[in-house]
Amino acid sequence: MSEDRITQRTVTVIMGIIAGLAFVFSFGNVWALALRLGVPGPIAPLIAPMVDLSVVGLLVALRYLSLRGVAAEHIKGATRLMHLSGLLTLALNIAEPIVAKHYGRAAVDAVAPLLLLGWGAVGPQLLRHFHTVARTTPAEQEPACEPELAPAPEPVAPPVTLQPEPAPAVTVPAPLLNAARTIATAHQAEHGEPITPTQLRTRLGIAMPLAAAAHAQLSA
Repeated sequence: MSEDRITQRTVTVIMGIIAGLAFVFSFGNVWALALRLGVPGPIAPLIAPMVDLSVVGLLVALRYLSLRGVAAEHIKGATRLMHLSGLLTLALNIAEPIVAKHYGRAAVDAVAPLLLLGWGAVGPQLLRHFHTVARTTPAEQEPACEPELAPAPEPVAPPVTLQPEPAPAVTVPAPLLNAARTIATAHQAEHGEPITPTQLRTRLGIAMPLAAAAHAQLSA
């Protein structure tokens, strides 16, 4: 298994474990809060799973899209809903201990939702950068064979100098190229000048080689 796949799976497993722990923490806290607020007993334990399942579904969707190089601008709605679900989880976890004036317990109960919020924001970005690095890293070159010794040749024409082979071109995914074209058009209309590769890299949140390749295709 390659190093990039191991890294991607490690980050995915960590995100899943944190989501599961947050679910375990919030289930009891939200149930107790619902009972305190007078929610009927059969309905009280159903509130926490609604929020937590929303978080899990969004994490899975964001992971899938991030691993395939979808630009962050195209998944803003899902990212915002992920943050909203995380904030709801945080509020529901700390509301009951705060009402009971158990502030130390509220601080402990806030750990899992805060970590879930953080990983929900950082995890997809990390996976997107892993995808970019894996696509732009050139294949390992085979070791060059040592030249064999040969007897001195007879006088011949001067040897021809071989030109080095060009570096492999960076492949830009079609969704990323469409996003880059939209950003470049908006930048041209707003500032009256073409966008630079550095500005394109900053707007898309991708590596410089991939931004340069996208800029070259847009300028062609």
